[in-house]
Amino acid sequence: MAYNKDLQEDKEAIFDGVKTVKVCLEAMTILLAEGIKFRQERLSQAVAEDFSNATDVADYLAAKGIPFREAYNLVGKVVKTSAAAGKLLKDLSLEEWKALHQAFEADIYEAIAPKQVVAARNSYGGTGFEQIRQAIDRAQSQLQSTEL
Repeated sequence: MAYNKDLQEDKEAIFDGVKTVKVCLEAMTILLAEGIKFRQERLSQAVAEDFSNATDVADYLAAKGIPFREAYNLVGKVVKTSAAAGKLLKDLSLEEWKALHQAFEADIYEAIAPKQVVAARNSYGGTGFEQIRQAIDRAQSQLQSTEL
């Protein structure tokens, strides 16, 4: 009696989450059933035209011994400066990189290349190529073991 409704307040978020997931699953079912087509050339172009690789710059610096907090703050400034100048990270010259921090070397371009960015996500359950292959293999094994 004393709690009134306070323990019921958390349920609304759960119901909203379930509804959102249900709608997303229905939409994906339709897309897959109707044969969604991916335009790989356009996808490759789109991923090369943003700052989604900024975290990888921080990881790059951390691997070179720069404390991650410092690297993270530096990358924030790099993205802000680059965006204001109308440049992407891949468009910065090595001299511009080095002006930001002396730890940058020519291998920064490889570290921020889209395929390398994906490949770097190789922890268990990650979105890296190898983890996705393993997840597909596990799913196929499970499907085969449940088939009649």
